[in-house]
Amino acid sequence: MSACGIAAVMSEAGRRLSGDTITAAMAVMRERTNGLGGGFAGYGIYPDWADHYAFHLIYGSEAAKEETEAYLRQQFVVDHAEPVPTRRTDGISNEPLLWRYFLRAPAERLNGALTEDDYVVRAVMHVNGHIADAFVGSSGKNMGIFKGVGYPEDISRFFRLEEYQGYTWTGHGRFPTNSVSWWGGAHPFGLLGWSVVHNGEISSYGINKRYLANFGYECNLFTDTEVLAYLFDLLVRRHSLGFDNVADVLCARFWDEIERLPEERRQLAQALRITYGGALVNGPFGIVVGYDRGMVGLTDRIKLRPLVAGRDNDLLFLASEECAIRAICPSPETVWAPKAGEPVVGELKG
Repeated sequence: MSACGIAAVMSEAGRRLSGDTITAAMAVMRERTNGLGGGFAGYGIYPDWADHYAFHLIYGSEAAKEETEAYLRQQFVVDHAEPVPTRRTDGISNEPLLWRYFLRAPAERLNGALTEDDYVVRAVMHVNGHIADAFVGSSGKNMGIFKGVGYPEDISRFFRLEEYQGYTWTGHGRFPTNSVSWWGGAHPFGLLGWSVVHNGEISSYGINKRYLANFGYECNLFTDTEVLAYLFDLLVRRHSLGFDNVADVLCARFWDEIERLPEERRQLAQALRITYGGALVNGPFGIVVGYDRGMVGLTDRIKLRPLVAGRDNDLLFLASEECAIRAICPSPETVWAPKAGEPVVGELKG
């Protein structure tokens, strides 16, 4: 079964779907997980606060909460703060303090030197790296990440996911093999509007981590998947690469394959491999990346982890197993196995 389960569904027409939908897709893959981590990302879930950055915070102590809130009030305009709504759930225990904040970046603090998004990234790095027992679970606009230690369907019930409506949902069930199990280390991993669910292992984590440090990203969440969220932010938001080019960076072709490409394509592939050598991701992986306008599915260059896609009308599905797709859409119009290293992209229309 290759461990871990991932699933995603989006309406390219922007229809908002209940959180129950992604929960059903994850529940059918329970055997891929061992109860040590589950989580979900939803997009379009905060329409009343759509222009605000929604920070989901995980605190290990009241002192961490007090220090973080003082920092947020200093750096942002905090228009609303509240505990993340939860319910008592069998199978979920030792939960940390879970709060969410709806923030605006004050223009006078940017001084023309930073974009709002860069300002937010800097704040996330500060909290994660410099405030003990405080971690930012998500920090995008009109989206949120809900994750913890437990089976995915239990995490969903704990966070009352059925009460949310979103146009894109991703889900993850964890089977950790070489990293600790804790609330902040569950998937998805997020930064701004990016969220990543991952099945596999990033054996290039050390190289990727050092490469990202050159651009101001600090990895503090004790698991390899964190680098993927930052790599997508760097390559797409900051360097304006398209997803096809991002795939050629993360899942770089072998050099002998590059040599056989047509001339124009060969020059581009060579340039990407040379320029972004430190962003090359080694190891088996299947990922789904959510972002503000859609989602992307991608596997490693030789597809050592499974990924299945499906479509039905305006809906795009991605999952580790076909059964997860059919659990929420029994008769999709089409189901296929994406090729290794080639992205499957869903985008909002209009």
